[in-house]
Amino acid sequence: MAIFDGQLQELHEKLSQKKSIEAKRKELETQKKELEAKVSELRTIMLNEQDDVAKLEGRSLTAFFYYVIGKMDEKLTKEREEAYAAAIKHDSAVSELNAVETDIKKFGIQLYELRNCEFEYKRLLEQKQEALKQAGTSEAAELLAIEENIAGLNIQQKEIKEAISAGMRARSIIEGIEKHLSDAEGWGTWDMLGGGLLTDLAKHSHLDEAQKKIEELQIQLRRFKTELADVKISADVHISIDGFLRFADYFFDGLIADWTVMDKISQAQSEVESVKRKVENMISRLEGMRSTAERKVESEKARIDAIVLGAKM
Repeated sequence: MAIFDGQLQELHEKLSQKKSIEAKRKELETQKKELEAKVSELRTIMLNEQDDVAKLEGRSLTAFFYYVIGKMDEKLTKEREEAYAAAIKHDSAVSELNAVETDIKKFGIQLYELRNCEFEYKRLLEQKQEALKQAGTSEAAELLAIEENIAGLNIQQKEIKEAISAGMRARSIIEGIEKHLSDAEGWGTWDMLGGGLLTDLAKHSHLDEAQKKIEELQIQLRRFKTELADVKISADVHISIDGFLRFADYFFDGLIADWTVMDKISQAQSEVESVKRKVENMISRLEGMRSTAERKVESEKARIDAIVLGAKM
């Protein structure tokens, strides 16, 4: 039987990998459709906001009206803030879409390389089953079933580890955001106490870095969600993931036009902390699942030992 075992194990791993990739690609295709709609919507909003600024900066009756009543600077500043926020949200969504399309292409290449593994696995499995019938031992059939179960558990552990790694990367990015927001808060406090231009610039520099990290986080959270696509966990976990994927919308809507207000930075810190807790909760669940799978593997290996030791030759 040894002639079959090595090949079967390798093909079983490839077959499980193929199913895993198919599940991930299906999840990514769903994300792609959502992001394409979002990019289209945000592009329309961005162009409209830019048009509003252009009207006020050009020769229009609306611009003349605000000029006459003495509120031109105030209105123009507000329109520019809204145009900037719209552009940032659009660019962030485009980055997410590009990352999703890159991953879809990568998985497509991998699926092509694995296209024949299902047929080969089925063919070889039938050959081994026939050999077992010829041998006529009940122990051999039972060992085959246990080995199949162990192979499946090993694949499950691999998938869980990949999901944990994606979650850990997301948590690392979150910690970077927390640091920049904390530094921005510190400089903002000095600014309120009369720190002047340099402290104001330092505060905004950290907020700029936080903004970049937010865009990076959105991409990583989507990859985390994709890794979870082929890990069997409860439905409420997936709902939680979908919820914090919208985090960047809050960040850009709620803060960009009003960086100078300290309680806005505090609100952002609360939102970041909330996302961090959800990611850590997810990682904790996955760690529990990995430990359970490891215990099952050890239990199955103990069954093999007992069968081999008790087998009569």
